[in-house]
Amino acid sequence: MSEPILIWGAGAIGGILGAYLARAGHAVHMVDIVAEHVDVMRRNCLHIEGPVETFTQILPASTPDELEGQYSRIILAVKAHHTEAALDMLVPHLAPGGYVVSAQNGLNESIIAERIGTENTIGCFVNFGADWLEPGRILYGNRAAVAVGELDGQISDRVQDLHALLSIVEPDAVLTDNIWGYLWGKLGYGALLFATALTPLSMSDAMAVPNHRAVYQALGHEVMCLADAQNISPLGFNGFDPRAFLAAEQDGMDASLAAMIEHNRHTAKTHSGIWRDLAIRKRRTEVDAQVGLLVELGHKHGLKTPALSRLVELIHDIEEGRRTQSTDLLDLMVPLCI
Repeated sequence: MSEPILIWGAGAIGGILGAYLARAGHAVHMVDIVAEHVDVMRRNCLHIEGPVETFTQILPASTPDELEGQYSRIILAVKAHHTEAALDMLVPHLAPGGYVVSAQNGLNESIIAERIGTENTIGCFVNFGADWLEPGRILYGNRAAVAVGELDGQISDRVQDLHALLSIVEPDAVLTDNIWGYLWGKLGYGALLFATALTPLSMSDAMAVPNHRAVYQALGHEVMCLADAQNISPLGFNGFDPRAFLAAEQDGMDASLAAMIEHNRHTAKTHSGIWRDLAIRKRRTEVDAQVGLLVELGHKHGLKTPALSRLVELIHDIEEGRRTQSTDLLDLMVPLCI
C-alpha cells in the first residue's frame, strides 16, 4: 500500500516504530501533541540512540490540529490514560473500513473497539525498552518481545501484513492468535514495574531486594488470578512466568523474578517509564488505566486485591506530592503480601 501509515503518538514506542518503518522505505506520517517534537522530526530528524542502534530519520509529522485527510492504517501509541482523548481527535481521520492498532500498555483495545468496532481494532503487544528524552531524541534501550493479533484470534491478511511491518523493528515479532494472553501477561509484568517505580532504584535492583520479594510475588499473583477470572490464558515473555504466579508456586516465582532481573540488567533503559513519569517528567502515570482497572475488575469478580490497591494509593501519593520515591514505600506493602 502506498498510503502512509499514520502513527498517533511519536514518543518512545511510536517514534521507534515510525523511524524504523520509514528507514525501510515505508511511508509513515507522525502525529504528536508536542509541537517542538513535531517540528524537529520534520525539519531536522528524529534521532534514535542507544545500544540497539543509532540513526537519524526525517519524518513527515503534524500536530493533531494540522493533520488533514484520512488513513486506513493507524497505530495508536499514546499513554493509556490519553486513549479516549486521542480517539476524539483520531476518529475523523480513520478511513471507512480502516483500522486502529493499539501499540500501548493496558487493555486499550477494549476502549478502541467500543468506539470504532472490534472489526476495526487490532491488538499489539510491545515490550522493548525506549524513552522519549527530549524533542527529536529517543533512547532505544533494548530489544524485547513484540506481538500482534486480531482480537478474535483470526489470522487475517491484514494482521499478517502488520506482522511483517513489526518484524522490521523486531525480527522475532510474534503473529499470535492469543493477543489477550500477551496483554494480560504484560499487565502482570507491568504491575511489578509499577512497584519498582515506588523507589529510586533501577528495575533490576528494586526487584532484587530480598525483603521486598513478597510484594512482587503478591502483585503477580493477584493479576494472574484476575486473568483467570476473565477466562484469559496469559502468556509469558522476557522472564515473566504467568503460571508460576497464578499458582503462587514459590520456586517458580523466584525463578521468574530472577529471569526478569537478568533481562533488565541488559538494557540502557534501567528504569521504567513509570519511574520516569514520576521522577523526571513530574506527571501522571498510567496507574489508573492499568492497575486501577485491575482493582475495579477485582471488585467485579469478588476478588480481593490488597497489594494492587495499595500500589495505586502509593503511586497517587507520589503523583500528588504527599510522598517521595523511596524503598520505604515497598516496606509499607510487605504486611499486605505475607
